[in-house]
Amino acid sequence: MSGHSKWATIKRKKAKIDAQRGKVFTRLIKELIVAAREGGGDESSNARLRTAVATAKAANMPAANIDRAIKRGTGELDGVSYEEVTYEGYGPGGVAIMIEAVTDNKNRTVADMRHFLSKYGGNLGESGCVSWMFEKKGLIVVNSQNANEDDLMMLVLDAGADDMRVEDSTYEITTQPENFEAVKKMIEDNKIPIESGEITMIPKNTVKVEGSQAERLLKLMEILEEHDDVQNVYANFDIDFEKLEQE
Repeated sequence: MSGHSKWATIKRKKAKIDAQRGKVFTRLIKELIVAAREGGGDESSNARLRTAVATAKAANMPAANIDRAIKRGTGELDGVSYEEVTYEGYGPGGVAIMIEAVTDNKNRTVADMRHFLSKYGGNLGESGCVSWMFEKKGLIVVNSQNANEDDLMMLVLDAGADDMRVEDSTYEITTQPENFEAVKKMIEDNKIPIESGEITMIPKNTVKVEGSQAERLLKLMEILEEHDDVQNVYANFDIDFEKLEQE
């Protein structure tokens, strides 16, 4: 998991920069709209919306924008009709890739995904071809400077977390999706800052990728994640970033 976790760290740092530029607002608005449409506009009874609102606030999205997006989702305001769709396929080196998108034009989006995967040595597969290689989990990241490892470990396990591991300068806490909110609340109640918290797809096993294949894979991941319709990209690669930088 080391290479994959390293990529997750890079993504978090990039997300902070993107948030400062306002680049993530479109993606967050789509998630707010879909979450409100699927589960209603009341945060107290809609966990997905509650998480989406928290993420939007962390990115400094104005409250008016959040409220407007929720009302578009519940139908109180008119707006574009979005659909959720998941694409599955393979990247360079046989790496499994899952792409979650929210789009107003599925034909356009699937054509783009097929083109990108093919261009970088992969291919788009059938639904279900790689999803079995991933587990849906809650993932909470805490900077190691903000908490004692043993104290935090006891805290999160008591709250229902599955595991906690040290990765670089952070603690990565995993939970079952249904326990995510309780664990996150326990950390917040103890005044420990959270770097990020989300329901994500974690690979059961990883595939080692090196050299030119690793470079192509990372370019593919960047292009997929930059696409306006893409919300999340998950992959099961393991890359030695230090070795790659030396080549």
